[in-house]
Order: sequence, then structure tokens, then C-alpha cells
Amino acid sequence: MDQRGTGHPPYANEAPTVVIDRNTGETGSRGGRSSLWIWLSAVVVAVLMIAGGFAVIAKPWSPEFRHGGLTIAEPPRGQAAAAQVTPARSDAPAPTAAGIAAALAPVVGSPDLGAFAGQVTDPTSGTVLWSQDSTKAMIPSSTAKVMLVAAALLTLPDDQRVPTRIVAGAPGELVLVAGGDPTLTTRADGGYYTDGARIADLAAQVKASGRQVNAIVVDTSAYTGPTMAAGWDPIDIPEGSITPIEPIMLDGGRFDSSADYSPRTSTPALEAGRALAAELGVDPAAVRVGQAAKNGAELARVESAPLRVRLHDMMIYSDNVLAETIGRELAVATGREASFAGAVAATSAALTSAGFDIAGLQLADNSGLSVDDRVPPRLLDSIIATAAKPSGDAAMVPAGTQARPESDPRAAALAPLLDDLPVAGGTGTLAPRFVTQNRAGAGWVRAKTGTLSVASALVGYVLDRDGRVLTFALMSNDRLPEVSRPALDAVAGTLRNCGCS
Repeated sequence: MDQRGTGHPPYANEAPTVVIDRNTGETGSRGGRSSLWIWLSAVVVAVLMIAGGFAVIAKPWSPEFRHGGLTIAEPPRGQAAAAQVTPARSDAPAPTAAGIAAALAPVVGSPDLGAFAGQVTDPTSGTVLWSQDSTKAMIPSSTAKVMLVAAALLTLPDDQRVPTRIVAGAPGELVLVAGGDPTLTTRADGGYYTDGARIADLAAQVKASGRQVNAIVVDTSAYTGPTMAAGWDPIDIPEGSITPIEPIMLDGGRFDSSADYSPRTSTPALEAGRALAAELGVDPAAVRVGQAAKNGAELARVESAPLRVRLHDMMIYSDNVLAETIGRELAVATGREASFAGAVAATSAALTSAGFDIAGLQLADNSGLSVDDRVPPRLLDSIIATAAKPSGDAAMVPAGTQARPESDPRAAALAPLLDDLPVAGGTGTLAPRFVTQNRAGAGWVRAKTGTLSVASALVGYVLDRDGRVLTFALMSNDRLPEVSRPALDAVAGTLRNCGCS
């Protein structure tokens, strides 16, 4: 049964509701009409339409001219901007559970939240301040990516790169050895992903080798198992949320590398091989996908951006393809097969090894696109709260003010996760939110969004009115996102406005 709902578009995990400039995070619409009076060098210009033509009347005025007592002020003097970002106060008043409950009561009871569960934590003290069905397994949508990032940060080196190689095959044949990088591009000015490797660089190295080429084999044996996960809808390929997970792609399989939700190809590895053929002047019909001998001499090699860069791209833009391919990196690093099953097993194992309680966790993928995924909000909040814990002596609360929290060795490893979260009203999938509603949370809430037509979620942290960091996991099921997302934002915005000590 299609759980995405009848008569509604299958939400592309994070389909934006307004136009967003991906590079600036600004939102807006094209066009518009305005009426401007321009004062320039004390000259007033009036434009009059006369008989289908235009007459321009200009008159210089003396410095003593006054129009209704209005004067023109001197332009303000330019001032250099100074950085004002400082750490959250370690001695900020701690909110109480009663204060949080009283503040949240008017918003958590909204019927727009549908089946709702959540948890709020004070990471400085480690106290859970509020919870509602926090152990209930919910459809997480893209907030499942929080678990993948945590597992990757705990397991993989942050500078890990994924290679794509070309080796000599049979006479006249090249073998494009797919290593698991979906970020390659044909664009000279850079593709969709940050610092993606270029097909043109592979081709240039092949040309420099002097080898004659008339056929290309794309070896995709790095991955095993199905290319589509249980709970995925094939319509999400043309609608731009996903592509079959193969170990090489151009711009994540997008036809339009400038668009987050461009329609995608159903044969990403083959398209990458054909792009290489075009660069080398080889007939695209001479490109095939298969397994070939990979022990020939290496002729070319490129590498992806470091893991830390790819994790950031994945979280800010909620990129499902990156999530699934990074999940396979995690699987391979822990001795598992590079498949959906191996990747989710690796994520679960890494969280368990780090001491997180994964009771109720059920994953079919690492991106959260599957409607079969189930995650309790307690697990997601505990990951964010651990990342936000004070770590090291410099972060300890001054003696005599509050009890000193024990330093958690996981905190330093997970801290980069906090910087990978979109900013409310500012970046990534949160850019169009907290703009016309719940504006008090803009700039203060940082959270991973999750959107399917059957589920919405928000998982992250906020600085409350007293300057205290609070983490939260808020999960809504059984409501359309245009209804549930504003209700979730209202809960997060309430935490921002809370002076609940």
C-alpha cells in the first residue's frame, strides 16, 4: 500500500515550498513591481506619460530647498563588521521540567501534530526535561540521517575519500572501477556537490597515457544486493528524491545538476560511463555495465571530497543518495557487505557500541526515505544531547554554580554533527521555515528536518531565552507535512522563547 497518501505529491524528503538559492540560502520570487523616488545630486526627475510618449522634466534645486520640512541626511558612515559568535554560557540558568512542561502544553496538544512523540533534554546536566511517548517507534523520515552521521563520526576518519579508478582491460578496452562516489560531475565549474571529482580529469589522464580506447566497461561490483530499498516508491526517481543506488553517479544521478530535486536517471552507472566515453570520443553504444578484471595497470584516478564535507552536504540538503553511499562506506569499514542490509547493520552496531539504546530501531535504509523505517525520538534526542554535552575542562561549569557534569568521551567525536544541522530561516532545508510563521525561532533553531507525506520530524537544538542549550526530537506521523511542519516549528520556537528556570 502506498503510504504517501492519495492525491498528494510524494514528498521528496525535503521538497522546498519556496524558491531557494542553493548557494546563498536566500528565498524569494522572481519579478515584482515597485515605485521608487530617487534623489540624486539634489535633482528631482519627474517622468510623465503624455499621449503615448514620455516627457522628462528636470530642475536643479538649491541646497536650501525643503519639501514639507523634509531634509536629506548624510549617508551613514561605514563600519566594519565584528564577529559576535560566542559559546553558549556554561552558567546559564537551568530550566526545570515543570517550566518546560508548562511552556509546551499549549503547542504539543495541537491536533495538527497527529500521532506525536518527542523528547527535550538539557545536555549540560544530562536531564531529560520533557517527553511524550519518547520510546514509541515513529517514522523518522530524513531525521534518520542523524544516526548515520553519528555512526560515521564514531567510526570513520573525517578525511576519508572515495576513489574512482580507470584500469586497462582487454585490448582497446577501459575498465571504469566504481568505488562508491556519487558526486562526480561533467561540469567544469563544479557540479551539485562540494568539490566533486570531474569526469574530464579522468579522461585527461587516460589521454595522457596514450592508450587507444574503443570500449568502456563500468565495473559496479563494489555494491551488492538490491539497488532500491524496501519502502521506496519508484516515482521518487523522476520526482527527484533518489536514484538506484549504484557505486558511481554523476551529481547523484540528477539530470539537472543545479537542482536539489531534479528528475534522476534510472541507470546512473551507465550514464557515468557514457559521459566518460563522450570525453574520450568513444561511441556511447560501446559502454556497458558489468564486472571486469580490475588488475590491469591503473591509467587514471580521482577522489571524492573528504567525508566531513560530504556529511555536511548530506545534512544541509538532506541528500538521500549521499546517505546511502556513505552508509556503504561504513559497512565496508566494519567488514559488512556494501548493501542496504550491510549499511543499516553497520549504523546500528556503531550506535550500540557507543552506548546508545537502540530499542525499537528498525531501518530499511540510512536516508529515511523508506516508509518502513521506525525510530524512537529518545534515540535521536540522545544523540544530539551527547553531541551538545560540555567536553573537556574548558567546558565545565564553574565551581560553586552548579554540579559539574562528567565529561563524555563521545561528545568531542559527535560535536561536528551540530554544525551540520540547517539553520532556521537561513540554510538548507530549514531556509523556507520560521520565515512567515514562528519567526522567533529563526536563527536560533538548528535542526535536521524530515518530511514524507506520512511523517514530519524535527531533531536538533536551540538556545533558550536564558542562554541555555536544549536539544529536542519532535516526530509527527499521520498528518500531511503542510499541516504538521508549522506545528513542529511552533514547538521548537516555544523552546527558544522559554525562560523556564
